[in-house]
Amino acid sequence: MAEKEVIRHEVVVVIVNEGHSDKVMDAARDAGARGGTIAHARGSGTKDIEKKYGIVITPQKEMIYILVNESIRDKVMDAINKAVGLDTLGQGIVFSLPVDNVSGLKLE
Repeated sequence: MAEKEVIRHEVVVVIVNEGHSDKVMDAARDAGARGGTIAHARGSGTKDIEKKYGIVITPQKEMIYILVNESIRDKVMDAINKAVGLDTLGQGIVFSLPVDNVSGLKLE
């Protein structure tokens, strides 16, 4: 019996100012992602953070969760960072987390 190929996944998490999730998803799809989940969120921070990083903390945020094959994670994250990174109006923060198990996906 042939061994089943192990495909490793990561979840790319993006936090952006409200109204920028379409830019996130466009960049992610262009880099090979197939879709994502968008949730509305509220951010908070201190004036010290604003001064240190040179950004303004706006309370209305969107969080985008994108499950990707580990092999395209860096490409997806780089594309998102270019589209909505901290130096843009989106002021996006992008990070990834490993995923141990996935079910319900059709692998192609």
